[in-house]
Parts: sequence; structure tokens; C-alpha cells
Amino acid sequence: MLYHLAHYFQELIPGLNVVHYVSFRAMAALLTSLIISFWSGEAFIRFSKTYLRSKAREFTPHSHKDEKNAMPTMGGIFIVCVVLLSILLWSNLYQAHVWLFLLCLIGFACIGGWDDFCKIKYKKGINSSVKFGLQLVVALLVGMGFIYFCSPSTALVFPFFKHLQPELGILFLPWILFVIVGTSNAVNLTDGLDGLAIGSLITNFATFSVICYIAGHAVLSHYLQIPFAGTAELVIPGGALLGASLGFLWYNTYPAQIIMGDVGSLALGSVLAFMALAAKQELLLMIAGGLFMMETLSVIVQVLSYKYLKRRFFRMAPIHHHFELLGWQESKITIRFCIISFVLCLFALMTLKLR
Repeated sequence: MLYHLAHYFQELIPGLNVVHYVSFRAMAALLTSLIISFWSGEAFIRFSKTYLRSKAREFTPHSHKDEKNAMPTMGGIFIVCVVLLSILLWSNLYQAHVWLFLLCLIGFACIGGWDDFCKIKYKKGINSSVKFGLQLVVALLVGMGFIYFCSPSTALVFPFFKHLQPELGILFLPWILFVIVGTSNAVNLTDGLDGLAIGSLITNFATFSVICYIAGHAVLSHYLQIPFAGTAELVIPGGALLGASLGFLWYNTYPAQIIMGDVGSLALGSVLAFMALAAKQELLLMIAGGLFMMETLSVIVQVLSYKYLKRRFFRMAPIHHHFELLGWQESKITIRFCIISFVLCLFALMTLKLR
């Protein structure tokens, strides 16, 4: 909205021309989200304490039964609303990427919100098959919109190899579904300790905001020999995500005052995947989001090990619970995992030059 207002009033107020710079609007979106988060966070927590109290997940260490039960939840509503407001204020609303981003964010937030609401009201979330089916539907809508309105390349860009870009063709849409739904659920699995998921998401949002800027800049993308994808406008939603995530971390850091629930983890994971897909660097998500992959793989290994070997490979999965049962303090696990995420994100950025 402010972007479009500045266009009409820039002749009267010459300084408004700065609003048309992506870098300025990205920083403005970040600060807007952060300020709104600090200003309204305590009020939302008070509301959550009254109406939105969680129940600890079933397969968690016994300490969580006491600490996490009756914890204010659905903080993801707060994050999504802050991000939505900041995007509407600072983005160019004529860009299809922005509206597809919002469709992904709101769609997955609704799925997670319904699941969280059922857990609060009925002590049990929605059926896993229904939940997965709804995720596929939203991802399909986003994918079809992305292909129709943005006409992206269907090539799969590999890190390290500048000429290795096989065409996916008709497999491009299933690939979109796999990346969005897979990343969304991977972030959801990581959301088990105070500050863990949101702390790791912050570094990933920063990384893919930079990547979207590079992929949307003709000169930089040509210099680094990566596909030009016209994604510069996604830096503004990226900035909004960063600000809202930092603001939420203020309240979610150990010991947490509120947790984000599925409404937050599913939504934030899905838009991280969308940013990677739009920039044609989705395979970099396997590096930058390596922590989310590790959490997911630990669950898969645990299930397969118990099914075929009749023994547990880890003391408990996802893997952050394994370290809890080894005696690590919750805050120590969070900090160490976030450091790992930071290092992986730096390495992912380095690969842009290592081609």
C-alpha cells in the first residue's frame, strides 16, 4: 500500500522515491514487523493464556508433560498476522510472487490452525490423512498459480554445477508439491523446544531473502551464473518474516512464554520452501535447511528401525528429544542447533560462488 501511495505522491514529496528501492522496503518491512511484534506481543500472550492453552505432545520426554502442558499456544497466528500486515504495507501488490506467497502462508496457517484448535478443544488433532491431503491441495493451488502466473523455468538447478540443470517437464508440479509439503512438515517436526524452530528459521529466512534478491537482479545473477528468476520483490516478504520471527523469538526463547503451534510451523515452513522454489534454488534448501532435514530423517530412521529391527535407534525422535534424554539442557540444545543452522546457511550462500 505504501509502495503504491509513494508512486502517486513522489512528485509532491521527492524523498518518497526511496520507497521504490527493494532494499529500503525490505528493511522497512523487517522493522515494521519487529515493532508490531514488540508492541502487541504481550497482549496476544494474555489472550492466549485465557483461550489458547496447549497440551504437550504425546511422544515427548516426561519433563515436557509438566513444563509444556497448559502453555499458551497458536503463536503462529500472531506471526502470520504481523507478516501479512507488513507485506501489505510495503510490497508491490501487482507482483504475482507476492500473492502466491500469501496464498501459501495463509493456506498452511489455516490447516495448522484447525489442527491446533482441535487439540485444544477436543484434545486430539485432525486426522493425519486429512491434514496431509489439505496440505497437498494448498500446495497444488500454489504450484499451479506459480506455473500459470510466473512461467518459471522447469529446470532443476544443482549446487556446485553451473551447467547441470536437467529439465523436469511434467514432473515440475509434483516436485513443487514435494518441496512445499516436505519442508512444511520438516519445520513442524523441529518445533519441539523453546526457540528451536524459530531460531533456525531466522537464519534460513535471511539466507533465502539474499538469494531471492540475487536471483531477481539481472547483473548479480549473471555474475554468479545462476538463473534469473525475477524474485526481487520476495525480499520484502522475507524481511517481514525476519522481523516477525525475531519478535516472536523474544517471547519464545527459553523459558518460552508462548509456542507457535502447527499454525506457525506449517505456514513458515511452506513459505520458506516457496521462496526457494521461486528463486530456482530449492536444492540449496537441503543445505541451508539441513537441520530440518536431520530432524525429519531421525524420525524416519526411528520408525524403520523399530519396525524392522524391533529396537529404537535413538532414545526418542525427533533427534532434539534424543539429546534431552542424554541429559542436555533444553537451552543448550537450542543454541547448539541454531549455531549448526547458521553455519549451514553460510555454506549455502558460499555455494553460489562455488560453481
